[in-house]
Amino acid sequence: MTVVTLMWEARAAEGRGAELLEWARARELPAAPLRRETFRAPGDRVLVLTWWEARPEPAEPPELPDPAPELISRPVHRWRFESVDFPM
Repeated sequence: MTVVTLMWEARAAEGRGAELLEWARARELPAAPLRRETFRAPGDRVLVLTWWEARPEPAEPPELPDPAPELISRPVHRWRFESVDFPM
């Protein structure tokens, strides 16, 4: 099985780190990933990783949307990785 990991990272607007974290934790995706983890980091950053079974093109796994502009201090960063050692 090929597994794709989507990485979503955002930096909160001044003083809104807890709100951004709760926003990210509350977002439901239209399908359930194999795994999902949410992290926080210094600088009021929030990171969400989701793992998905790779799908045939052009289907793509669902990603978290952008939060409201007033909740973040810069655009959301997104990366896509292919796992090489996903535990079964």
